Amino acid sequence: MEGLKNSPAVDLLGVVILSVNVVAVKPTPEMSKALETATREALQQEADAAIYQRRNFAVEQERRIKESQLNTEIAVKEKEKQIAEKKHEKKILEAENERKLREMRIKADIAIEEENRNLIELKTENEKKLADIEKYKLEASLKPYQQMDWKTIMAINPSGSDPKLNIAVAFRELAENAQKINNLNITPDLLDSIIGESNVQSQK
Repeated sequence: MEGLKNSPAVDLLGVVILSVNVVAVKPTPEMSKALETATREALQQEADAAIYQRRNFAVEQERRIKESQLNTEIAVKEKEKQIAEKKHEKKILEAENERKLREMRIKADIAIEEENRNLIELKTENEKKLADIEKYKLEASLKPYQQMDWKTIMAINPSGSDPKLNIAVAFRELAENAQKINNLNITPDLLDSIIGESNVQSQK
């Protein structure tokens, strides 16, 4: 401003510059074109940078989404693997329990069979002992009669007083001594008494 007031050109005009107001500053067409080009390039660069940033953000978001999906799939696979392992372990445990249960049943059956066998053997042994005792008692009771004559046995028999038995013994003695007998008379009364009593007993 001071340089303009002291300018020789202004002095030649015979005027004094009190103040200066700049209404507009316009560049030359070449300058304007150059400024517009620089501005457009700056704006384009900003736009490209914004697009790049948006693309990078989209790529990053997509990467994060894919990573999250992958982590989710890995977690699901791991969970499925754990479930499969648990099921397999459960099946193994069930099979082991079933095997142990079968072994327990077999051992119980064997124990029962062994007990039954022992009981049968004990029962057989007891029956054998009882049979031996009965045999011994019978032999002991019959031993005195082994050397005795049958006639003596018949004589000491409590039923020896039966008339029919006595008659039967008499007939047997007659048969044994038949060669010594010339004549034998048997009365009808004797036969009737024997036959009659036999019929009465058979009817009873």
